[in-house]
Amino acid sequence: MNSVGNIKLSPEKPKRRPIADKIFKIAATCAGVYVLVMVVLLVFQLVSESYPIWEEDGLSFITGTDWNAVEGRESFGALPYIFGTLVTASLAMLIGVPLSIGIAMFISDAPAKIGGPLGFLVELLAAVPSVIYGLWGLFVFRLYFKDWVEEPLHNLFGDSIFLFSGTPFGLDIITASVILAIMIIPTVSAVSREVMKAVPQQQREAAYMLGATKWEMFKLAVFPYSKTGLIGASILGLGRAVGETMAVTMLIGNATGIAAIPSSLFKPSQTMSSIIANEFVEASPASLHLPALIGVALVLLLIAIAINVVAHLLVTRMMKVKEGAINN
Repeated sequence: MNSVGNIKLSPEKPKRRPIADKIFKIAATCAGVYVLVMVVLLVFQLVSESYPIWEEDGLSFITGTDWNAVEGRESFGALPYIFGTLVTASLAMLIGVPLSIGIAMFISDAPAKIGGPLGFLVELLAAVPSVIYGLWGLFVFRLYFKDWVEEPLHNLFGDSIFLFSGTPFGLDIITASVILAIMIIPTVSAVSREVMKAVPQQQREAAYMLGATKWEMFKLAVFPYSKTGLIGASILGLGRAVGETMAVTMLIGNATGIAAIPSSLFKPSQTMSSIIANEFVEASPASLHLPALIGVALVLLLIAIAINVVAHLLVTRMMKVKEGAINN
């Protein structure tokens, strides 16, 4: 016990942590462990169910291009569907991300009377089920797209550029990619808009005071502060594009085997999600067909995890660079 003058001081007893904090800590820990356990169990289930195809073909299952489910002549290779997934997702990002950022730029800088309702309408697009996009694309969009875009491009460049070769039919890689781009726009634009709104208004005003135009204001005052968030929004869109099933299945043409390798924008192909959706019901557990489809699902899961890991590392690196620049 310490004393100061005639006043005696006793050491403070440590405050007990409230029971609510303990409950919250336990609940948060359980939630984190639950997510980890679910991912581990999911990977374990896919690996165990697809083990026969890995035992039979090994890594040639990933590099193979043949796909034949006939009993006695079974041969499975996932490479065409891996290419189909990556190509359609990349094209969707190439089309959808610039449009999404442009929409976010307009809404974030527009008056509230215009930006509010327009932002609400864009967000409503995210609530539309993918099968609706697929039906609209199949019965409406592809007909106009074939007549107004595919055939003119084929007539102009089909003989000289291989990307535009093949007979335009509307059920092909480019049609599926455009529908995917439309589907990711609500997600990417909504997140991008919120990120841009988080930029301090003083930054915008300072750019205008220096004589910047609206584009220069975004370039100098908004993009440097929202770069990390825009990348995160794009990765969210990429995640949806990679895993989308129904709309792509309806519009990509559903080629199989080596014919599914993307060699032209106007040729049919297939993604990993669409091959699973098309053939899972008919696959027999007694053959290698079902393990092959589950093996494709495993590859799809690993690609999705790899994309998220790379995105996380990229965002973390950019944040460190930004902090270093601020500290200097």
